[in-house]
Amino acid sequence: MSEETKNTMFGDTAGFVHAHIREDLGENTSRIKTRFPPEPNGYLHIGHARNIYLNYAMAKNYGGTFNLRFDDTNPAKEDEEFVKAIAEDVQWLGCDYEDRLFFASNYFEKFYEYAVQLIRKGSAFVCDLTAAEIREYRGTLSEAGKESPYRNRSVEENLALFERMKNGAFADGTHTLRAKIDMASPNINMRDPVLYRIAKMHHHNTGDAWCIYPMYDYAHPLEDAIEGITHSICTLEFEDHRPFYNWVVNEIDFEVKPRQIEVAKLILSNAVMGKRYNKKLVEDGEVSGWDDPRLVTIRGMRRRGYTAEAIRLFCERAGVSKAEGRTDFAFLEFCVRESLQEKAKCVMAVLDPVKLVITNYPEGQVEMMEVENNPKAPEMGSREVPFSREVYVERSDYMDDAPNKFFRLSIGREVRLKGAYFVTCTDVVRDADGNVTEIHCTYDPETRSGSGFEGRKVKGTIHWVSCAHAVQAKAMMYDTLVLDDPESEIGIRQNPDSLQVMENCMIEPSIREATVEDRFQFIRNGYFCLDSKDSTPEAPVFNLTVSMKSSYKPV
Repeated sequence: MSEETKNTMFGDTAGFVHAHIREDLGENTSRIKTRFPPEPNGYLHIGHARNIYLNYAMAKNYGGTFNLRFDDTNPAKEDEEFVKAIAEDVQWLGCDYEDRLFFASNYFEKFYEYAVQLIRKGSAFVCDLTAAEIREYRGTLSEAGKESPYRNRSVEENLALFERMKNGAFADGTHTLRAKIDMASPNINMRDPVLYRIAKMHHHNTGDAWCIYPMYDYAHPLEDAIEGITHSICTLEFEDHRPFYNWVVNEIDFEVKPRQIEVAKLILSNAVMGKRYNKKLVEDGEVSGWDDPRLVTIRGMRRRGYTAEAIRLFCERAGVSKAEGRTDFAFLEFCVRESLQEKAKCVMAVLDPVKLVITNYPEGQVEMMEVENNPKAPEMGSREVPFSREVYVERSDYMDDAPNKFFRLSIGREVRLKGAYFVTCTDVVRDADGNVTEIHCTYDPETRSGSGFEGRKVKGTIHWVSCAHAVQAKAMMYDTLVLDDPESEIGIRQNPDSLQVMENCMIEPSIREATVEDRFQFIRNGYFCLDSKDSTPEAPVFNLTVSMKSSYKPV
């Protein structure tokens, strides 16, 4: 990492963006202003999170300002629900916009005035072609478009028609206001694009005050210029739109002209990206809602137990480039795991329980065993856990005729119960189908953890939960919703194992104090959090955030 960027967010992982900013602003980098400009037509996903952090980081790195601005120019798809959700998600991610919350709709009067200015300059005209006819006249990538028969109307006629459009004199779809640029341009976006369309619809912010609405490509550069944005950092899909972006701010002749910088989209393997696809999953009932923990929406990841710190770490390390690429979902999980390993409290939870009876342990006796809260963070201290004659262990911790490298329970083998005693398996009880229902062991009272015994070693340590004190819970074992599949028409296929529900989990009693903000490591099983939606004190539900094992290999 270079000296210039080593102490910055998105240091050398966004080197070309830093270079553009320093080139544009020189010694006045603190003048930088960036923004995140979502359309309030859905919930945010991890791709948006990367762009939020990138814009926020560039402003904060150089001592500038960051705006949250809603590009709410299409009332047909927008809703106050999305406005509130997006604002909350941006705050939760830790990107504070303070008092810098803006709406495109607050500038509607200015947009109209600028449009009148363009008409007066001869740079815009009212067109009577239908949407289908406009597409037909536009031409193709290899063939120039044709000029609208209404392109050469007089300034006076265009001003009169545009005012009548504003006053509701015409039906939807009958007239548009278009820029007058070049129908032969090799960039189709420059072939007299539409600036305004008629849409007699209620707007979440302006109500029924307007019946004409600006197009996104016209409004967006105006919003940036009005707010004094210096750098508009967006994804590569807007690269072909940049000439029109520049045309708008130059035609209006703003003193501060924002610069658009494009970066490649964040594409995550084994994930459904994009508002449109997530919306279809929600509407089709394939998921429980926008906050389904299998979705990579901010809401879904938050409910699954991902922290804002983990998401930021992933976005920063994934970085940005000009080249499209795919980021492995396992890398996201690696970052989540790394962010939690020294912060999550370790607790004993048995997800698939079978009873272990210590036959020589006194009946009715209960001892309190001291167990560390996190072996990797001694400063987190320890807690006491009740131990008794009957405990639950994982069913997978017992095996008949176990191989030599199976260091857990089998007849005649000794293991350590974590923080408690050494026990030796003596027998098992089976049901009519041959399934193990109880494991019988004996214990050595001289091997209590911390008692200073010497010369006794075992290769296996297993976790446990006292039967008399266990908290019964449900565990939602989540995996990716889809799997990449090059042979599929859409490149992905549904993962049949995206959710496994474990109904009869047994957890140590300290879990009763859990809140939805807490993160836990269920020893050997993974990182979990209390579900924010379906969990109750009487019937707790825990979501698997990420497993203990990683398939990602750091470079």
